[in-house]
Amino acid sequence: MPANLSPEYKQAEHAYRAAREPRERLDLLKEMLRAIPKHKGTEHLQADIKSRIKELSDELTGPKKGGARAGHFTVRREGAAQVCLVGPPNAGKSTLHAALTRSHSEVGPFPYTTKLPVPGMLPFEDIAFQLVDLPPLSPEHIEPGTIGVLQGADAAWLVVDISDPGCTEQTAFIRDALARRKVVLDERWPAPSEDDVFTARLPTLLVANKSDLDPDPDEVNVLEELAGVRYPAFAVSATTGQGLEKLAPFLFASLRVVRVYSKLPGKPPDKERPFVVRSGGRVLDVARLVHQDVAATLKYARVWGSGEFDGQQVGPEHRVADGDVVELHAR
Repeated sequence: MPANLSPEYKQAEHAYRAAREPRERLDLLKEMLRAIPKHKGTEHLQADIKSRIKELSDELTGPKKGGARAGHFTVRREGAAQVCLVGPPNAGKSTLHAALTRSHSEVGPFPYTTKLPVPGMLPFEDIAFQLVDLPPLSPEHIEPGTIGVLQGADAAWLVVDISDPGCTEQTAFIRDALARRKVVLDERWPAPSEDDVFTARLPTLLVANKSDLDPDPDEVNVLEELAGVRYPAFAVSATTGQGLEKLAPFLFASLRVVRVYSKLPGKPPDKERPFVVRSGGRVLDVARLVHQDVAATLKYARVWGSGEFDGQQVGPEHRVADGDVVELHAR
């Protein structure tokens, strides 16, 4: 039986795909449930929406009994993108996270040191990426809240200990275990969307850590061949710093980050705090980052950079480029 989804539902679903904040995603799921036609052809989709509403509600508020541990898995987004670090126990995720962000990730020589998400900021030029160190994944245990954090992320780093003979099996396990939970570690940057709105497809970088313990440059290729994956990959050492300088530039280029600087009429541009969109982003998308009220009343903008001339008047649908200066004008 055809679903015959309404325009209101499709609009809410499109917004849900783009949303990253858990609270916003929850509100949009409720709007999808309200707008979906109620008939036999949508029963399965209704059940999926209700299930996801419950999962997100638990993540935001925690379970009624046994404390609010699930609520602690909600990570407030910051920076140009949210990138989650996943990996098996003792892969060196926390050491890598601390080296890149100067965070206070607990580092220890024993498994499962990280029990809750630990956010930190990786600087690059005048922006920063949020790196979230997640609890390790293993056949013995996967923290339930981990999946919710990954569902809202922009990308993932699969961190493995390249000197560990078991890293091939660990890589395959993590990829398959997350896929069963509707989180796909995708080899493509950016990862394509798909019909299943509840499956998160995260562009993934393989970070082969502890390369100082196994300096064979072909080891990463062997790992990918045996695990049956083709992720972009870097061999690094969180201990010595080898290769760490490549990670932030890779994110900037591969996520197609576009920095846009705001300007008030008659004032110089604010070059300290750019607004960040992706390649293809519009003036309207920048306005939404400034404030929803600005976006709702936006009439036109003046653009320095991607226009035909400096200060050109453009409409809300004008696509911005990296380094643009935008002056927004409301009705």
